Amino acid sequence: MERHHFGLGEYKYFRYPLPELIQTIRTGIYPKLAPIANAWMNMLNIHRYFADTFDDLQRLCHDHNQTKPTVLIQKYGKGGPNTLHQDLYGEIFFLFQLVFFLNEPESDYTGREFVLTEQIPRAQSKAIVLKTHKGDMLIITTNFRPIKGSKEYFRAQMRHGVSEVHDGERHTLGIIFHDALT
Repeated sequence: MERHHFGLGEYKYFRYPLPELIQTIRTGIYPKLAPIANAWMNMLNIHRYFADTFDDLQRLCHDHNQTKPTVLIQKYGKGGPNTLHQDLYGEIFFLFQLVFFLNEPESDYTGREFVLTEQIPRAQSKAIVLKTHKGDMLIITTNFRPIKGSKEYFRAQMRHGVSEVHDGERHTLGIIFHDALT
């Protein structure tokens, strides 16, 4: 992570074929999130439709030369943060991703809160800091979310990252639905 200026820690991407449990999560949760993603696109008047099934999303990714899986395990030790970012790996992306927390704060590590920033047009960014526990799952947006304005919805850019680990080690599993460019 450090050589790419993403922070201090390690991350390892899975290769295809993915472990059965991870593939089951991707194929099982995607159809529940696709209608929400499509509703957001409709609210924002963006003419893009997300397929009903994960297999159709994956086929679309592969048709655009995005064939590398983006599921990853992250390990953070004492030191630097994971800088604010978006997990976009090509032209095709899905609006949501999952983060699973694999360690218990305060007993396995201290610090390392999950941080989201929301950038509203013509306004200051807002930080959201979440304290998670072992076994928690977050569903976050990979890019933006709609916010109701006085007349219509507008797009708020979202980024996520992690604050510094003070002591111990923290591990997470990130499940991103779209694949990356090869």
